[in-house]
Amino acid sequence: MTFDAIIVIAVLLFLIVSLYKEILGPTMTFIIAVIVLGITNVLDPSEILDGFANEQIAVIVMLLLLGDIYRRTSVLDIFFDYFFTRSKSIRNFTARMMFVVAFLSAFLNNTPLVALLMPYVHTTADRLKAPVSKLMIPLSFAAILGGCATLIGTSTNLIVNGLVTDQKIIPNLPQLDIFDFSAVGVPMIVIGIAYILFFGQKLLPENKNPIDKINALERKFIVEGRIKTNSDLIGKTIAEAGLRNLEGLFLFEILREDIRITAVPNDTILMEEDILLFTGSTESIADFVKSKNGIEIPSVGMFSRKKNTEVIEVVISHNSSIAGKTIKEVNFRAKYDATAIAVNRDGETFAGKLGNTELKAGDSVLLLAGTYFEARLKDTVDFFLTSRVKEIRRLGFLRTMFLVGGTILVILLSTIGLIKFFNGLMVLLTGLVIMKITRPKDLVKSIDYDLIIIIALSLALGMAMMKTGVAELFSEGIIIVFKPLGKVGILTGIYMITTILAAYITNKAAVAVIFPVSLSLALELNVDVMPFILVVAYAAAANFMTPIGYQTNLMIYGPGGYKFKDFFRIGAPLTLLYMIVTITILSLMYF
Repeated sequence: MTFDAIIVIAVLLFLIVSLYKEILGPTMTFIIAVIVLGITNVLDPSEILDGFANEQIAVIVMLLLLGDIYRRTSVLDIFFDYFFTRSKSIRNFTARMMFVVAFLSAFLNNTPLVALLMPYVHTTADRLKAPVSKLMIPLSFAAILGGCATLIGTSTNLIVNGLVTDQKIIPNLPQLDIFDFSAVGVPMIVIGIAYILFFGQKLLPENKNPIDKINALERKFIVEGRIKTNSDLIGKTIAEAGLRNLEGLFLFEILREDIRITAVPNDTILMEEDILLFTGSTESIADFVKSKNGIEIPSVGMFSRKKNTEVIEVVISHNSSIAGKTIKEVNFRAKYDATAIAVNRDGETFAGKLGNTELKAGDSVLLLAGTYFEARLKDTVDFFLTSRVKEIRRLGFLRTMFLVGGTILVILLSTIGLIKFFNGLMVLLTGLVIMKITRPKDLVKSIDYDLIIIIALSLALGMAMMKTGVAELFSEGIIIVFKPLGKVGILTGIYMITTILAAYITNKAAVAVIFPVSLSLALELNVDVMPFILVVAYAAAANFMTPIGYQTNLMIYGPGGYKFKDFFRIGAPLTLLYMIVTITILSLMYF
């Protein structure tokens, strides 16, 4: 073994320990690892930087940007609202949610998709009076299952494709096609969802929702709603209208002409122009602003037609000129291009209409702010901005069709080979900027620079393993252990090693380490290389055993109130099932 090979093995051990123990964080760990390879002349500068010019890294970044645009513009909100509110049980919702998420994550980046759906999952758990821990793991696992079904479904598959293009072990290997992963991925969507529905749900914990604990302590705002003309709620009782089950909102008073109805009974019949006073959290009120449930916020008015608005929380300053004035007198609309939609004063409940509430120093006010609010905010000391609760962006029919239709068109054209996926995404994102669906500064803010660094440097690490013979050393070890079991045994060994590395460090690091090993094994055995490529992708991406193994698992780890062992108890059987199906199908197809 050469000195360079020893350096690479030492760097790999450092990488595994640091990532598992979270000593330095993934980005800094990879930077230090590659710096060591550089100063010891294992890699020259061009080899270190070569990964940053990789086409697949650019595709990953553009997919993340596209997913973030979908999340910020709320294009999918209407679809989710329509589809999920029909569910009447946990099992029914889980089945609907998992099939929808799996399908969408096959074509959209699964990380923004999970981020978009987490509020829906939380809302549904409350509506069905079920622990949110029964739903968060199925959400993440559905995204993983769907992402494994296509080339573009997960960044891991795209990284593998990038490694196929850049590798030097087997010359002239063709790039992977978008549906090369579907032979295993599609059956596993069905099998994986069936496993969760019939076995996994029994293993899922019934943890008290940690978000509920936070909400119990959260400051409550007063928000005013009005029954619209021709609203479907007119003539219904409070109970029939479902106003006792609004997420995060509590109806405490109705104003009807000169009548005040307090401690509102469930059999109260709603009438046109009734003023409803709710108390609720900032997020709940922000969702209430854009809801279409037959109730409107009177102060919003023309703001409902603005294309871009934002729910913002401000605090009235002690030297404010608007302290002592009512909300109506302040005229936020003319003065600040905003309208007040809710007020908080240490939990105090106000009597009468919100517009007649006299503001005091220290009051927190939720504003629905328009385009010019930011510029006017700089010129005032009347209040201080404390948080941005939610952006509400209305695209309109034409822009929505451009976004959704453009995405579908790019996927279809790249699938049939008329355009390169990279070029299609570039044109689509440029068109989204021109159509003012997104802004250049939003795209810049959405770029995940840490992810770019990790992927690019993982490619450099793979290069170091190939140059120094460490990849061959690994392959020899695998052959010694698994060769007596034949080609199927070797595929099983590759899967096991890859999935263990992916579960306890990162799937990207696992791919960087094992991919050159797998190619070397295929070359030595003189067999079809495709199953040896795909088995690495499946084992790295289908990561269910730990919260740190996949980003969507990490996202739902805290909100679900899970423990580390929860993932292993539910994910280990699914991982074993995925391995058996993968090895079986690949063996039947290629051996």
